[in-house]
Amino acid sequence: MNTIASFSTVPDRHTPETAASGADTAEHRVQELLRANEELKQLNAKLSDAQDKLMQSEKMASIGQLAAGVAHEINNPIGFIFSNFGTLERYLADLFEMLAAYEEAESALAGNPVAARLKELREKIELDYLKEDIPTLMAESKDGITRVRNIVQNLKDFSRVDTSQKWVLADLHHGIDSTLNIVNNEIKYKADVVKEYGQLPDIECLPSELNQVFMNLLVNAAHAIRADRGTITIRTGANDTQVWVEVQDTGEGIAKENLGRIFDPFFTTKPVGKGTGLGLSLSYGIVKKHLGSIDVTSEPGEGTCFRVTLPIQHPAEA
Repeated sequence: MNTIASFSTVPDRHTPETAASGADTAEHRVQELLRANEELKQLNAKLSDAQDKLMQSEKMASIGQLAAGVAHEINNPIGFIFSNFGTLERYLADLFEMLAAYEEAESALAGNPVAARLKELREKIELDYLKEDIPTLMAESKDGITRVRNIVQNLKDFSRVDTSQKWVLADLHHGIDSTLNIVNNEIKYKADVVKEYGQLPDIECLPSELNQVFMNLLVNAAHAIRADRGTITIRTGANDTQVWVEVQDTGEGIAKENLGRIFDPFFTTKPVGKGTGLGLSLSYGIVKKHLGSIDVTSEPGEGTCFRVTLPIQHPAEA
């Protein structure tokens, strides 16, 4: 009797089709993990950027509060020194008038030992020179004190801290001029400043934050000038709904491949230790907060022009 063997028809679990399906699933999971990892990297970068901007903003606010406090403390002694100078000028005028009377009386003492003593003393102290030099010294000193007062006032205006973020009407020309005085030391040895101001209305803004924008643009313009001396031109203008401010320099310009990156956080073409790459990024954020725009045009070897456009009124719903 023949015996017929029976074989199971159940397919093997490790057929090529099953292996291929498992490989597809594994590859899909790897792709999902890679995509999730990339998203996490992007979120991490955004968080780091936000933290850096917040730290920079808090640092600027702290510096502003410190500057405002120092300016206030300096302003008090400068105030009474300035007042005392006015009084001293009047006293000197009276003394010079009295001295002139003594000089007229001196001729009446001719031959008297007192006259000889007065003549000797006058020559010893060089009285004629003193009468010319003292008013000059007083005028120069008063001018110096006036300049210190203006610098202190500009420092107070520039560093005005608005902790309540209250929007106010402000004169942009006043803000630009105050900022120019603050950064004068960065510019005066590098460039001549040309102002081509148009007619601007007061705009609704956060003045201290816009002053930071102007400061960044002006300092960058000065740093871009590598020749012996260049020119920084500031232009302003307005239409019915907007105002604009241009800062143009005759510096080295920006390479075309870098133009699209200059507002990125930490991007800088300056040498290590010379720049953080946050200035233009913060400026961009401030201008956007004001519902404005900031544009740049540049030609390597010819210079760069930044144009900030701002609305005259800030919409309430914004």
